[in-house]
Amino acid sequence: MPENNKFKCEKCEREFSSKEALEMHNNSKHYGATKGLKKLDSVNKKKIRNWAIFIVVILVIVGVAYFMAFRPETPGRYDDFAKCLTNNNVTMYGAWWCPHCKDQKELFGKSWQYVNYVECSTPDGNAQLPVCEKAGIEGYPTWELGNGSRIDRVLTLKYLSGLTDCTLP
Repeated sequence: MPENNKFKCEKCEREFSSKEALEMHNNSKHYGATKGLKKLDSVNKKKIRNWAIFIVVILVIVGVAYFMAFRPETPGRYDDFAKCLTNNNVTMYGAWWCPHCKDQKELFGKSWQYVNYVECSTPDGNAQLPVCEKAGIEGYPTWELGNGSRIDRVLTLKYLSGLTDCTLP
């Protein structure tokens, strides 16, 4: 038993009148300082480590997603060619549901965004939009060249290049 019935904290040297008061002090002020808390402390270290690993994994996932979403766009292979077609008033008329139009778009890849394109189908796919009716479009895809001539089929990029002054890379 300590002197004068006093219990002294080993960490801060504060004195207490009972062992229970000292334990409460140690639990609140010096967490893990008592022998009984060492087992609990190791459990908490495992939890902290697991949470730290979880947070690091989440940060890595968020970082990769951010990098993928906001990385600089690399130009498409046919960007200049597609821009040249548009500058020379070459237009493709098509429909969202048309498999041949999809094939034509895939030939351009990322560069398709620069092609002058007119959507002819209604959203439900059951009718033609007025802009295409007025233009007399009867099949898809229809390419209209700068001189007003039209070709109703998928065209290779080489063929389009031959019809225009636009050169392929």
